[in-house]
Amino acid sequence: MDELLSRGLDLLLETEPGLEPYIGQYRRAQLQNKLEAYVGELELFNPAYGLVGTENHEELIIKHILDSLAPLGHILRTIQNSGDPPPVPQIADAGTGAGLPGLPLACALPDYQFTLIERMGRRIGFLQNSLAVLGIENVRLEQADIEKARSGPFHLITFRAFRPLEQPILKALLKLLAPGGALAAYKGRLEKIQEEMKPIEHLLSRWEALPVQVPFLEEERHLVIIRP
Repeated sequence: MDELLSRGLDLLLETEPGLEPYIGQYRRAQLQNKLEAYVGELELFNPAYGLVGTENHEELIIKHILDSLAPLGHILRTIQNSGDPPPVPQIADAGTGAGLPGLPLACALPDYQFTLIERMGRRIGFLQNSLAVLGIENVRLEQADIEKARSGPFHLITFRAFRPLEQPILKALLKLLAPGGALAAYKGRLEKIQEEMKPIEHLLSRWEALPVQVPFLEEERHLVIIRP
């Protein structure tokens, strides 16, 4: 077992004891096996495909896997507080790239249905292979630009390392939401978030930046919840 990943999951659980059913002892071995297999696929194909901006194993675990999972509590509460929680929540990951944060989240939430949306065929090929290697059955893939995506509606749409939230892309994302749904943007510093949101907040009913603590990462991180 990868010791760094295991300690990181322990720290997430200490911060959010309510995550026990998802990343706790009962599910830990299965979850960690899938995450380690995914890391192995990233390390194998990254030199040729340029999937993530690091080839360092420690950075890959912290800045990509744990960073993807750190807001899990916020994500669960956002779906549960959406009015009438669906029996099978539908989550999309927009511009998923190498599958981040969608694949780690799908590993932690096997009862949720995920759709990973990515425009590049090479990355879709990587994701198809990764799903087969990991044996993940709760993920669908759609090759499309966000503006042309046909999947949905979704109760939550995540995105990370995505282009800035300007009006055209925001409107395209909002169209994919189910009634009561929300966007969940992985972002960094609060000051930068406020600057990015100011030109578009008139299009929204409300938004909030929730602080996120990523294990072993000394950087400011937030999950921005956006509601139409």
